[in-house]
Amino acid sequence: MKIAFVGKGGSGKTTLSSLFIRHLAAEGAPVVAVDADINQHLGAALGLDETVAAVLPAMGEHLRLIKDYLRGANPRIASADTMIKTTPPGEGSRLLRVQEDNPVYDACARPVELDGGAVRLMVTGPFTDADLGVACYHSKTGAVELCLNHLVDGPGEYVVVDMTAGSDSFASGMFTRFDMTFLVAEPTRKGVSVYRQYKEYARDFGVALKVVGNKVQGPDDLDFLRAEVGDDLLVTVGHSDWVRAMEKGHPPRFAALEESNRLALRTLREAADATYERRDWERYTRQMVQFHLKNAQSWGNERTGADLAAQVDPGFVLGESVTAGA
Repeated sequence: MKIAFVGKGGSGKTTLSSLFIRHLAAEGAPVVAVDADINQHLGAALGLDETVAAVLPAMGEHLRLIKDYLRGANPRIASADTMIKTTPPGEGSRLLRVQEDNPVYDACARPVELDGGAVRLMVTGPFTDADLGVACYHSKTGAVELCLNHLVDGPGEYVVVDMTAGSDSFASGMFTRFDMTFLVAEPTRKGVSVYRQYKEYARDFGVALKVVGNKVQGPDDLDFLRAEVGDDLLVTVGHSDWVRAMEKGHPPRFAALEESNRLALRTLREAADATYERRDWERYTRQMVQFHLKNAQSWGNERTGADLAAQVDPGFVLGESVTAGA
């Protein structure tokens, strides 16, 4: 299952995504965790020392390798130079699986040991001083989108992405790449403003969206969220001594997490798992192509000097039965 955590800056989305990843690992599920936020904090939230987290290999720095590998023997893609973040797979493309070894994982993923098992962690890489005035952060997340376009995951497998804050993910089609999007919202007007944006933008794309109320301290907070988001409110999370200890760098065993918060994480997994039966690979592929054609026309063709619409394989539908190309 492909799962996104979104929300405004400071809402607690990175903390909640890390707790969810720990929950999955504790139950023995295979997990690929991706930090796609401009502020790279997921590694530290998963327990890595900040100096270790700071030198994790950036996906953006391995974009050429990613493109070369995913292109495979696809005859519609002349070279890696003509691939952009929305390039869809076709006959001959190589696909990514959650439980496999491949050159992309070798270059970009690092194992993180958690209670109950290890997860693979991948990061886009931070926005650096060298990027100021010359780069858009969305070019960094392009590597994530390209990998998601070529990813085939099955039941009981999880790709958890900590997304960039606010509604920035709508600058590309990446917001349609997930089976479930959890929007973390505080019980404040600013806290639910991103929810309204997501709800409006995602309405026409069949995006499964549920709200996780964070920092909820009492009935008034709960009533506020219910009034603002209605049935989209899935669960709420309150104060956690375990999280406070984790943020100080000394988390106890994950089994010591408060019972109410463990139940909340279980609810998140159940909601994500329930989307599996509603998967529509044809719609998923159609949306992938839709955003690719849009990007090709607006900037891709000019930048690459190629007709990127020709990269679309009209007979190809991504799915679990598709075999990766040579």
